[in-house]
Amino acid sequence: MEFKAGDFARIELMLKKGESKGLHKAAEHVLGESRKRVPLEEGTLSASGKASVDDVALRAAVSYDTVYAVRQHEELTWRHDPGRTAKYLEAVLIEQQQTVAEIIRAELKFGFGR
Repeated sequence: MEFKAGDFARIELMLKKGESKGLHKAAEHVLGESRKRVPLEEGTLSASGKASVDDVALRAAVSYDTVYAVRQHEELTWRHDPGRTAKYLEAVLIEQQQTVAEIIRAELKFGFGR
């Protein structure tokens, strides 16, 4: 792909589209990985998980929306089924940061035809 002088608006649009698509995919990845660890009794907490992206500000978020989501996340002394744990979102974000960066990078490259 070639660019000419004056293509800055086109390049900026391509970058923004790639970043946005990458953020959507990365947020969905984090949501999926965190759902594998969410404490599970009835599935309500897991089902409340949501990945969202602000395409203007280029910010992504993953959240769980129950009245007990924060307490479940932070309470380290509670017992959970094997593979289920507190810090179900924080731990995934830390462990998957390289993968998240690769997902976003791949979308940026794809947008430029590479």
